[in-house]
Amino acid sequence: MNKKRAFITGISGQDGSWLAELLLEKDYDVWGIIRRHSVSENQDSRIAHISGLINLEYGDLLDISSLEKVIKSSQPDEIYSLASQSHVKAGGDIPIYTVQSNAIGITNLLETYRKFAPNARFIQASSSEMFGNCYDDDGFQRETTPMHPVSVYGCTKLFGYSMTRYYRRAYNLHACNSVCFNHEGSRRGANFVTQKIVKGAVEISLGLSKKLVLGNLNASRDWSDARDMVRAMNMIINHKEADDFVVASGETHSIEEFCNIVFEKLGMNYKDYVEIDPKFYRAEELKMLKGDSTKIRKTLGWRPEYNFTQLIDSMIESMQNKLSKGILTCQIQ
Repeated sequence: MNKKRAFITGISGQDGSWLAELLLEKDYDVWGIIRRHSVSENQDSRIAHISGLINLEYGDLLDISSLEKVIKSSQPDEIYSLASQSHVKAGGDIPIYTVQSNAIGITNLLETYRKFAPNARFIQASSSEMFGNCYDDDGFQRETTPMHPVSVYGCTKLFGYSMTRYYRRAYNLHACNSVCFNHEGSRRGANFVTQKIVKGAVEISLGLSKKLVLGNLNASRDWSDARDMVRAMNMIINHKEADDFVVASGETHSIEEFCNIVFEKLGMNYKDYVEIDPKFYRAEELKMLKGDSTKIRKTLGWRPEYNFTQLIDSMIESMQNKLSKGILTCQIQ
């Protein structure tokens, strides 16, 4: 029996690396593209441990010729669209690039899929940022909740979500969306607020730093473990019908609560070390995200395997190991 073959954009990112591991465990033949970096260690640090088990090609969503080349070569059974400019605040700082990467890029990928692998299954990693400050009367956001994003990133992800649905209907393709709420883990970049908090707190506990500067502590998010998210993506893409699913824990925690828990676990009070700087506030704040994942739980039987406390514990342990070995992550804020 031939192995299933999967093609992953964004394979070197947090989600892509976890997804590649999951698919290897399921005996897939895994392909992916990475962009060339001037410092080669930065381009595959999350997947170096499986580099001999996966097929990597240089490519970029904005270079359609590279997409065509790898799709023709791999002839995938499944296409996972994970690559994007994924930092929400950066989206406001570099809006043109964010639109190019997340809107034009997904269109390039969908066109390549339509032309050269139309029998494959496709999933777009969409985002809860698409909802903006819209939620239903019960405080949840679900597949039927209106979407009015309040960030450049959210706007571009709504474009990708809509285009995926359009290609499904217009060309009868098995194209799906996973509407992923916030998800974190040990492989999250240090310029994302959760990892920034963990890194800052661990550095303070080790005497390597004296303070942590953050923005809005009142924003609330629905956080899950990235490993649960990629497992959901694999279940969605293998469902008999192409469809869209919200993937979320259903629990909301504020950034202040996240911060408090991390510092407490390290024997400290965050109020002694955290300072607020308005430069880290968004142009338009997104107050709360809380996902209702009833549909995927009932239809596909998905359940989170990691809870909020386990997520934080894994991030702290990983950061302690990195700092003890002198492996410092990106300082960009």
